[in-house]
Amino acid sequence: MAKTMSLALLVDQAVGNHPAAWLHPDSQPQCSTDISHYTKLARLAEQGRFDLFFVADTPAVRTENLRAWSRFPFYTNTIEPVTLLTALAGATSRIGLGGTVSTSFSEPYNVARQFASLDHLSGGRAAWNVVTSANDYAARNFGHTTLPPHDQRYQRAGEYVDVVRKLWDSWDEDAFVYDRESGRYFDPDGLHIVDHKGTFFNVYGALNIARTPQGHPVIIQAGASDVGRELAARTAEVVFASDSSAESAKKGYDDLKGRMAKYGRDPASLRILAGMPVIVGRSQADAEEKHQRLQEMVHPDVGRFRLGTDLEADLSDLPLDEPIPPDRLPKNANLHKAFFDGIMKIIREENPTLRQLYLRYERGRKTIKGSPSDIADVMEHWLTIGACDGFMMQFHWLPGGLEDFVTQVVPELQRRSLFRRDYRGATLREHLGLPHPADAKGANRPGTR
Repeated sequence: MAKTMSLALLVDQAVGNHPAAWLHPDSQPQCSTDISHYTKLARLAEQGRFDLFFVADTPAVRTENLRAWSRFPFYTNTIEPVTLLTALAGATSRIGLGGTVSTSFSEPYNVARQFASLDHLSGGRAAWNVVTSANDYAARNFGHTTLPPHDQRYQRAGEYVDVVRKLWDSWDEDAFVYDRESGRYFDPDGLHIVDHKGTFFNVYGALNIARTPQGHPVIIQAGASDVGRELAARTAEVVFASDSSAESAKKGYDDLKGRMAKYGRDPASLRILAGMPVIVGRSQADAEEKHQRLQEMVHPDVGRFRLGTDLEADLSDLPLDEPIPPDRLPKNANLHKAFFDGIMKIIREENPTLRQLYLRYERGRKTIKGSPSDIADVMEHWLTIGACDGFMMQFHWLPGGLEDFVTQVVPELQRRSLFRRDYRGATLREHLGLPHPADAKGANRPGTR
């Protein structure tokens, strides 16, 4: 039987992930705070039998270089993810609901309680995307001048996840007995107090909510550095990967899965989803034309600034039609290492002009453009060679790009037996084929593994 894929929808901008998406004639720039827009997206993805609706986030708005940011409103005018996902829990019935909350600017108890609540309200469909944050705008919102060093942020994140999981294990599966005859609401032996004393956190207590339908909400991560991959190998259940080719993705897949044994983990307990930005057209030429129209809408201020953000360098004064001078390029990245390394690779190998570089740079995966069959061919190749377990789908404009994919590409994937025709269960763990974590006394819910 052919291996089947998982599919997630990434929503980092309400109008789509292209920097000019809000300028697309079919987009609605004012939809960023409109719940009906997100409901439409989530229901479309659910119609396409997607595993997960995933909201990316950063707890900040840019407060500098507003001339550039005003043309590219990245993470500007956005709804807080857990609030949004809670609203979507009532508007959907099967699709998983995942959101980003930073370990750098929140407390483990709050996050454990929020996602446990979401898991209950959604009937077992919650997922938490663990990030350490990667910009100083967020740091300044929380009283810091800059972010801590990269490795220190990941050390904190590792302990943070451990505390959250302990809190999710506060109660046994059968702790709440609701026994009117004895007058006992819960079994005192079913409560397990967390007494954690660590490097970053001291927590004594327990969650004030029952164990969730999934046992634990699903843990998502996307760290690409060595320390990030090590954290994922120990704790993640879904990883969002951003390799630029199937071959490099295959190496990354094997590397990450190969790290899991030392933590006593089965590689099957982790689903690696490759970032897959696509544009569907009648043909490859038609899709290329759609992409080119969007690229032409990218303002030079935006092009310079997007590159500068991931290079951690100010490029605003540089001429567009000359290469970036070597002395303006940092030696190392402290923020998004994978994106930094990708830009530097293009510069070393091709020495493009600044304009050529920003028009080519896509912040991760290169867009796949073509007919439904062309796109299915690429996805099948990645899956078949073991480069991923599925895909984190990204669309340049929404809802149009998602509509095209659900109505044209999903049926082709189903025809090839690469994707489900219907959901096999009710929870996100069931969609993904992930085990249900046992409670503190080793018990599982009936029918789980």
